[in-house]
Amino acid sequence: MEPIVKIQVHEHTATVTLNRPERRNALSRELLKELHQALDDLHQERKVRGVVLAGSGSVFCAGMDLSEMRAAAEQDDSQEQWRADAVLYYDLVEAMLRFPKPLIAAVGGPAVAGGAGLVMACDFAVAGRRASFGFPEPRRGIVAGLVAPLLAFRIGAARAAYLLLTAQVIEAEQAQQYGLYQEVLDDELIWARAHQLVGEVAKGAPQAIQMTKRLLNETIGEQMLSQLAAGAAVSAASRTTEAAAEGLSAFLEKRDPEWW
Repeated sequence: MEPIVKIQVHEHTATVTLNRPERRNALSRELLKELHQALDDLHQERKVRGVVLAGSGSVFCAGMDLSEMRAAAEQDDSQEQWRADAVLYYDLVEAMLRFPKPLIAAVGGPAVAGGAGLVMACDFAVAGRRASFGFPEPRRGIVAGLVAPLLAFRIGAARAAYLLLTAQVIEAEQAQQYGLYQEVLDDELIWARAHQLVGEVAKGAPQAIQMTKRLLNETIGEQMLSQLAAGAAVSAASRTTEAAAEGLSAFLEKRDPEWW
């Protein structure tokens, strides 16, 4: 059976690949745990100077596993499960931001909802021309609370409000204009370019790279880090509402939701 997170090391680059193409690389609880473990393992690999995060198949990541979310809504302890799920994703995002080596997202295909959050938790991203980006959560009755502070940190409050409130999924070129993707290339070139960028980073001293990341994400981004926990609480709370139940049901049943 294929692993749901694949790790390959080539020269100074480790590639971590989300490997649930049949589910559009949706973030199941198991995948989140294995992705976190992969980062822990690569932390200690001195040979590895940078990590490329990719997705298998035609989609980078479609966000949280909605079938797990719907099942959680039917549990007697659903609120506790929502909280646990939010904490699981929060822990991964924080680990990515604190990871001492550069993380580069190589985005082929759509990156939406929690998948878009993974892109922003990387230090920067290169993308293929099919690499759309967005947060459709409001149309599913839920709130992209955990990634909202990170989005505002990356691109500013006005553009964050535009994406979060309209729930529009933007194309790769517009995402590049917003600063979400640093480069947009032909799809077959994105991994090679990400690997090349790890090589550029590797020319710097590892300690200097680590200190630079801490300056950016923990000092300049100190307020953003503290806001992530509050955002996780809002995200979990939104999943307990009637709107979330209707939105998730409508999405899984391939119909328009009926708001009231």
